[in-house]
Amino acid sequence: MSQGTLRLGRREFTAHEPVVMAIVNRTPDSFYDQGATFRDEPALARVEQAVAEGAAIIDIGGVKAGPGDEVSAEEEARRTVGFVAEVRRRFPDVVISVDTWRHEVGEAVCEAGADLLNDAWGGVDPKLAQVAARHGVGLVCTHAGGAEPRTRPHRVTYDDVVDDILRVTLGLAERAVELGVPRESVLIDPGHDFGKNTRHSLEATRRLGEMVETGWPVLVSLSNKDFVGETLDRPVKERVIGTLATTAVSAWLGARVYRVHEVAETRQVLDMVATIAGHREPAVARRGLA
Repeated sequence: MSQGTLRLGRREFTAHEPVVMAIVNRTPDSFYDQGATFRDEPALARVEQAVAEGAAIIDIGGVKAGPGDEVSAEEEARRTVGFVAEVRRRFPDVVISVDTWRHEVGEAVCEAGADLLNDAWGGVDPKLAQVAARHGVGLVCTHAGGAEPRTRPHRVTYDDVVDDILRVTLGLAERAVELGVPRESVLIDPGHDFGKNTRHSLEATRRLGEMVETGWPVLVSLSNKDFVGETLDRPVKERVIGTLATTAVSAWLGARVYRVHEVAETRQVLDMVATIAGHREPAVARRGLA
């Protein structure tokens, strides 16, 4: 199936237009920045910088993915809803995504102006897709291997991890459309590290083209993850090069959206790959011509 136009909020993205989604964590204990954008002003400054560096989507999360202190739906909403409204006010054209698995939070952020619900835990709350349909917003359908939110995988096995990824994400995507989510606003995500060990995530990357061939736009969340760290034996703060290498491979294989911490570096990688592939002109082409 061929790739079509991706529509999110006020924006439309063509088949060969790679899209950067910048991460803004509204948590005091995020694994990467340890709460650097928990307060409003640093978070808003992060949004402004990300947009300036080429991010079209801002992904706002109120609960860290890994284990930690319990965060109620009420607290998650308190961290995200007002911030979504303020980002909407300051940046009317940016696509606002919220990383949540709870339908109560989804409802509140959509009312505040969110354009996309990023369900990183694979439909564990089936009502979230109903919220997306009711508000006419987009939905990310992720493979999490059946894991409960905020748990780490332990000796998880698959007969074929990519077959399982396809089965789950395509099922979630079709269900979303049946509920009324606009087809052109649904994405699928292999869920690197979620319910997977490092070898699973590497295989999902190597065979990413099988997801792309389904015609659904593919989102990859690779940024500084453990599978990169284990592959290169690097701590969190030393995973940027490995992340960018994985980004380049994913771009060559046809992924559409990239959820990242390092926006400027990712933008350069994506522009370079798109130009090599013939989908973008060089920014400057004077060598041998002047």
